[in-house]
Amino acid sequence: MTFSGSQLTALDAPLLGVNIDHVATLRNARGGRFPDPVAAALLAVEGGADIITFHLREDRRHIRDEDVVRLKEAIAVPLNFEAAVTDEMLDIIERTAPEHVCLVPERRQEVTTEGGLDVAGQFNRIQDACARLAAAGSRVSLFIGADPVQIEAAAKAGAPCVELHTGPLAHAWWDADQAGLQRELTRIQEGLRFARSLGLRTHAGHGLALTQSEPGQIGHVSSTALVAALPDVAELHIGHALIGHAVFVGLRQAIADFKAEAIRARKSSPA
Repeated sequence: MTFSGSQLTALDAPLLGVNIDHVATLRNARGGRFPDPVAAALLAVEGGADIITFHLREDRRHIRDEDVVRLKEAIAVPLNFEAAVTDEMLDIIERTAPEHVCLVPERRQEVTTEGGLDVAGQFNRIQDACARLAAAGSRVSLFIGADPVQIEAAAKAGAPCVELHTGPLAHAWWDADQAGLQRELTRIQEGLRFARSLGLRTHAGHGLALTQSEPGQIGHVSSTALVAALPDVAELHIGHALIGHAVFVGLRQAIADFKAEAIRARKSSPA
């Protein structure tokens, strides 16, 4: 069975941020202009994406500077600009003025973002970045692990939002590691509650996938559903697995499938 965005709706379901980085990765594998990540973003919006997320890296391995300019011109829904806390990126964000910014850790050697920001260890720099970007009109989120020390530091630094890193949960789900999955789910739940108690808006993302046609299922519940069911999750940001799913079903259907999964999970959540 397939679903369209109009068939299932829930006002309190988490918003879906669709990360288009891997469309740019595919383009860059051959050079040239195709497939165009901006065209993918437009299609994602048509398919029901609430937010378009992209990460401009220091090495420009996927999204390029010209993509950022074109996204700002073409996309009507909020843009979520992921970036490292560097002067170069802060300058670009100020010029671009995206609605949302997510500050993330970045190492040139990593394949993808491997952990959360050390806000407590870089407090002054991150506090300054939060103030600078707020002055530019962007809502700032910090991508962190579900660690009370980091969550408290994020609140003190002036960030209105945090995005909790769900990578360890996603890995446990793929590995069918029941104990690890439950441990990570509990840790995220507790982190979300603590962040909300400090007045933070709470998001989640990284590595989340669907159950359909994918191995590593635990009780036929997807990692996306496990996180979307948590009532404190206001936004889900998903990229690699959604674009991978789109390879088989198309981008519109992939977005509809992920949104439907999140809505079903939230509706069935006990609260």
